Amino acid sequence: MSFSNLNLITPLLEVLNELKYSKPTPVQEQSIPIVLAGRDIFGCAQTGTGKTAAFALPILQHISLKKHKPGNHIKALVLAPTRELALQIGQSFSEYGRKLPYRNVVLFGGVSQVNQTNALKNGVDILIATPGRLLDLMNQGFIDLKHIEYFVLDEADRMLDMGFINDIKKIIAKLPQQKQTLFFSATAAPEIMQLANTLLKNPAKVNVTPISTPAEQVKQLVYHVKKENKRSLLRHVLESNKINHALVFTRTKRGADRVVKDLNKNGIKAEAIHGDKSQGARERALNGFKKRSIQILVATDIASRGIDVDRLTHVINFEIPEQAETYVHRIGRTGRAGESGIALSFCTDDEKPYLNDINKLIKQNIDVVKTHPYK
Repeated sequence: MSFSNLNLITPLLEVLNELKYSKPTPVQEQSIPIVLAGRDIFGCAQTGTGKTAAFALPILQHISLKKHKPGNHIKALVLAPTRELALQIGQSFSEYGRKLPYRNVVLFGGVSQVNQTNALKNGVDILIATPGRLLDLMNQGFIDLKHIEYFVLDEADRMLDMGFINDIKKIIAKLPQQKQTLFFSATAAPEIMQLANTLLKNPAKVNVTPISTPAEQVKQLVYHVKKENKRSLLRHVLESNKINHALVFTRTKRGADRVVKDLNKNGIKAEAIHGDKSQGARERALNGFKKRSIQILVATDIASRGIDVDRLTHVINFEIPEQAETYVHRIGRTGRAGESGIALSFCTDDEKPYLNDINKLIKQNIDVVKTHPYK
């Protein structure tokens, strides 16, 4: 299957060819024909599956074939949870649409609105925004959504985790009834399905199975430990292995905060990144971690999306994830670009069923570290 089999118009195919995109990813192969046919989509796909192109290409094609006059009103709205993702999506629209006359504008908070409002005044076809800044500019009268024909809600699960549900509902209330809606989430949790059901009309479902094999260059080890000894074990592992840069995963926001508090109390510089943290706090933590002024970054799974750190040597599963695929996704943050990495997991008795699921999924038994003081 190549992109030319997907009935895309020549300007888009030429760009894909120049970008050396030879064949579509599974989410693109499944989604593009559905979006081109005008149907709503519920897409279950994680970051890194190529879903931006899965909605950007057909939206650009729709707008082009309708011969819409560029810049006369906003035709498509894409909502994203974070500034980083919004900018990334904007870049993709600019790249794929470079042979078409349509303009996109990216809106996010934490910066002066002047440049953004000036860009809006110059005319915009595709608007990519984080919910807070979009609502703010709508309330000030800079934005009118009544001509929207295509609405994309990207990383819906992360939006809910970050507390954007009320903002999203206010924005949806301002959209026209008649529109095509594309809804993407990495999970199909009950509250996600509830939101999807209020938004989507007879949607096609696209489900992209997450990767199930860890990178070969990641060495995996597991420590069996009593629950009350986990924090002591973490300090022991960091000190005895001289680990001064690691990404640590917990299952809950409170768990992440507790781990950070304990590490900082013991002289190890750590920060947490999760949905209760402000955008600014998350950015500062991530930048500090990338620059190595912060040794340990403790993250929940949803908040960790988009963390891409060069030469990350260690990932530590302070808590074993309930979904085996999440484990593969977590440890894939190390051992990138041909470098080696180490993934350590702390497993209590009640987490053993999760560990068994992981061993089944990756078709191997993770080696057990028997020599440590916190069994």
